[in-house]
Amino acid sequence: MTAQKTELQELPADLKRELLPKHVAVICDGNGRWAKRQGIPRFLGHQRGVDALKDLLRCCDDWGIGALTAYAFSTENWGRPQEEVDFLMTLFGRVLRQELREMIEENIQIKFVGNLTALPKSLQAEISRSMEETKGNRGIRFTVATNYGGRQEILHACHVIAQQVQQGLLQPDEIDETTFERHLYTAGICDPDLLIRTSGEMRLSNFLLWQTAYAEIYITETLWPDFNRSEFHHALCAYQQRERRFGKVPHISPES
Repeated sequence: MTAQKTELQELPADLKRELLPKHVAVICDGNGRWAKRQGIPRFLGHQRGVDALKDLLRCCDDWGIGALTAYAFSTENWGRPQEEVDFLMTLFGRVLRQELREMIEENIQIKFVGNLTALPKSLQAEISRSMEETKGNRGIRFTVATNYGGRQEILHACHVIAQQVQQGLLQPDEIDETTFERHLYTAGICDPDLLIRTSGEMRLSNFLLWQTAYAEIYITETLWPDFNRSEFHHALCAYQQRERRFGKVPHISPES
């Protein structure tokens, strides 16, 4: 996790610690556009995006946010040029090898979610190693969605549950939200309170469709490689100004 010293190491005074989200999810969008604006190859945008993600992870840890989930590679991203896909697969593996020791030292628990069996065998090995060696850590939970699609995740859960019903291990009337969530890739991880999307796009792009049902959504025009602690501060300020009702109406006292 080696990186340059950054500003805003401490929680900004205008943020209330008790109102911080417990779990932040991010759609890291805009690496290619950032590179194009800089007049440099797209792969350098992806490298810069990794640096931005590393700093956000450390920032969440510094400020007391317990979980971060990043959308690293979607099931649709296989449709990108082959050389870009190959570079991303190589980049993921290299970053894991380089950063694993520091993640262990910083008590970070990393988990990958998605259809990991479709990834290169060498990357699967690095992923398995990183999850195994950090599973005992009790610091921030860092989840990386790789070859992930929200619809595919829901279908996968349906297939597993259907097989259990067919085998007599589960009765249809026993299927509820808790049962369903146990069969999602993200089982055991609390739902995000805040979803951030960079680059100004206003769509979920098949990301955490079940889990973000009641997440607050924050959209910024900033491209992902430029998303820093100051930008995160703005997102958290916006989040803390919202009233989270979960479909209910706010309580009004008789005196009001």
